[in-house]
Amino acid sequence: MARVLVLYGSTEGQTATIAERTAEVLASAGHDSTLIHGNRVPEEFRLSEYDAVVVGASVHKGHHQKYVEQFVREHAKELNRLPSAFFSVSLTAVEDTDEARMTAENLVTEFLAATGWNPDRTAVVAGALKYSRYGLLTRLLMKYVARKKGGGTDTSRDYEYTDWDEVERFATAFARSLDS
Repeated sequence: MARVLVLYGSTEGQTATIAERTAEVLASAGHDSTLIHGNRVPEEFRLSEYDAVVVGASVHKGHHQKYVEQFVREHAKELNRLPSAFFSVSLTAVEDTDEARMTAENLVTEFLAATGWNPDRTAVVAGALKYSRYGLLTRLLMKYVARKKGGGTDTSRDYEYTDWDEVERFATAFARSLDS
């Protein structure tokens, strides 16, 4: 049994939900998983208390959360010694085009280059349109973008695009790698 930290950054909550599911999969595989929001890391936190780490962050305006990037940069040396994984959540991942896939992968590559971290595995995960959590201007902007990209435009509801089977495969593969 490995002690696994699942640290995440989330703005509207979809990445938090994905991180929670990842932690559940790790726990069901027999690992002790601890879930921490990257903007609420306890003062007494010590990465040395963990045997492995999964980090998740969402993309907003072309960048992952700064506090997650800062955490990874500050702990890159330790993260590179531990079994680790990174998942990036974005609406770009919803689009089924080569261009969108390349854009989403490039955001991961840029994040890793900026932080100096080389996780053992990465995943790009489709997020959600959370109209119910947006302010008026963001709601209108996201509706405009969704209309251009073929996404949901009814602002009275939210749209979840996450492939939960993909999330489970990612978490299960990471859990199995800890057993070897």
